[in-house]
Amino acid sequence: MKFNELNLDNNIVRAVNELGLNELTLIQEKSIPIIQSGRDLTAQSETGSGKTAAFGLPILNKVNHGRGIQCLVLVPTRELSEQVANDFNKFSKYKKLSIVKVYGGVSINPQISDLRTADIVIATPGRLLDHLNRRTINLNKVKFLVLDEADKMFEMGFIDDVKLIIEKIPRDRQTLLFSATLSSLIKDLKNLARKYMHNPENIKANVYVDKELLSQEYYDINTRDKFSLLLYLIKKENPDLCMVFCGTRHNTDTIARNLHKNEIEATAIHGGHSQNRRNLIMEKFHSGKLHVLVATDVAARGLDIKNVTHIFNYDIPKTSKEYIHRIGRTARAGKSGKAISILCEHDYDNFRKVLEDHSLKITKKEIPDFPRVQFFARNRENDRKRHFGQRRFGNSRHYSR
Repeated sequence: MKFNELNLDNNIVRAVNELGLNELTLIQEKSIPIIQSGRDLTAQSETGSGKTAAFGLPILNKVNHGRGIQCLVLVPTRELSEQVANDFNKFSKYKKLSIVKVYGGVSINPQISDLRTADIVIATPGRLLDHLNRRTINLNKVKFLVLDEADKMFEMGFIDDVKLIIEKIPRDRQTLLFSATLSSLIKDLKNLARKYMHNPENIKANVYVDKELLSQEYYDINTRDKFSLLLYLIKKENPDLCMVFCGTRHNTDTIARNLHKNEIEATAIHGGHSQNRRNLIMEKFHSGKLHVLVATDVAARGLDIKNVTHIFNYDIPKTSKEYIHRIGRTARAGKSGKAISILCEHDYDNFRKVLEDHSLKITKKEIPDFPRVQFFARNRENDRKRHFGQRRFGNSRHYSR
């Protein structure tokens, strides 16, 4: 199905076509007719599947300028707020709507000014509550409420904030809930849907990793050589765009700093950075000026970064779902990709949990000869206390569970 076959404003179709979007993705094909019918919706779909257009286009079609805030989109992170607002502005290029981003980490005063003429607000829960408490925002005319990346909002502890916000919105509204995963939060989501939604339609439109195009490998290494192996593999693979995932802010900073010391143009991104810095980092990565992004799962969630060729798991995620979410950023749109995990002893428990997904096939690789480099840890005392174990994870060369 094509966008011009939908009952959309010609100006919106024109803007979408100029973006090179012609065919609907699976989530768009399933969601847009339901949203156009006025029904509430819960939808499961991965980042990069086109879900912003799935809820954005039918909403933009019905919102008009100068009638107050008619749509509120709640998101878990500042980056996702920027991204959704950017997409909304592109889609409504010829409709001239006022789309306002509301998140913390920046001055609240410009937001207060912009909210006076806002038609659509894209907000993180914490800063939106600040505005509600200050009475600098009026939600009495909201007709559309979108909870984007709802699973991540709940994981980050925003569920009570979300409920407080929903209580401030008219009940005569359309509520749309989009999530990458639902199973681990099914009880919370069901309770939310039961209380705040009206007989929602439930759809799934996951785009799974193409296993024919994605190579999955892991190395089992002692702790002291872990970074040296990462450096060697990045230089050997020479990726166009790659993401290195770490479990903590501290690790992202440390790994990025050490990569930079070894002539790899890498930058860390996490919640501890200012919004201006995070925006600058993403602009460089999207434009190809930066080739290696070191990130936490929280910071990366919701970021739709195209053409990623390699994923490096420096810290192993705690669940198979998080692993799949990471590796799903490569091998898209018919292109090949590679996911490389680097294990040491303290990663074994997490890796076993990843392998609980029997569909994953991760090949064990032999340790190559590679040069050892000096690793500069921020906390030297903790670094000296580390235990450099020599155990190895399993003996087989190939895991298929």
